[in-house]
Amino acid sequence: MRYGEVVHFSHPQHRLRLEHADTPFRCDGCREVGIGARFRCPFLGCDHDLHRQCALPLSPPPPPLRHPFYPRCAFVFLARAPGAPGTRYCNACGRDVAGFVYHCRACGFDLHPCCATLPHVLDAGGRGGGGGGARLYLHPKATAACHRCGHRGRSWTYRSSCKSYSLHVSCVMDMLVESWHGVGRHKGIGGGGNVYDGATVAGSGGYRVPVIRGAAKSSHASRGGSSYWGRKGKVKRCCEIAGFAAQVVISAVLGDPTALIAGVIGSLFAR
Repeated sequence: MRYGEVVHFSHPQHRLRLEHADTPFRCDGCREVGIGARFRCPFLGCDHDLHRQCALPLSPPPPPLRHPFYPRCAFVFLARAPGAPGTRYCNACGRDVAGFVYHCRACGFDLHPCCATLPHVLDAGGRGGGGGGARLYLHPKATAACHRCGHRGRSWTYRSSCKSYSLHVSCVMDMLVESWHGVGRHKGIGGGGNVYDGATVAGSGGYRVPVIRGAAKSSHASRGGSSYWGRKGKVKRCCEIAGFAAQVVISAVLGDPTALIAGVIGSLFAR
């Protein structure tokens, strides 16, 4: 087996190759959207894609996954969630579990592979090293209102070190579903490539990727206008980097928390 290639139980007929593209795809493991690095079948007509997080369990069952948010749980990897379709949801983002999942048999908790491996700290200092090196920390519960929806809720949340910026993982998923709802729905049409909104993406040179709507939306804008945004010190600084923070969080949720993909995500924001 060559470096960057895997033989995966979900697609045993061909080896999957590690590739990188700045276009979204639908993972054939967890059935969620991704962007950036992926393991993909190189044969035309197969169009089999996996997040790196979904490709790592090469053959079930891998060792149980332990997560600091659930210290008593042992999450086992399953190719299909237990129970009837549509009856399980991810405890991190709240979305349905439709494919690969980490499941705790004792507690009944479920985590999408990408959610289970979300970084606990993200650098959201801004482009070119600006922004003062602000960091975002992952929390199991929101202790402050989400920057986008204005509520606390039960979703996992990224919160800035200055405690003035929070973004639900579930709100990120909502943005992506609303903007990229058609990604991968008709895979295999037109000689391979992910299909969305009637267009085929065959790589970074394919059709234009739909913008991510709502990423720039802020519930804080209705809290008093300039008086809110004009506060001194930490709050003002964190609000200034809120846009870049959203880029970083979205790239992490999509399975590729790198500065390169964060920049790509930023270019897809609706202006």
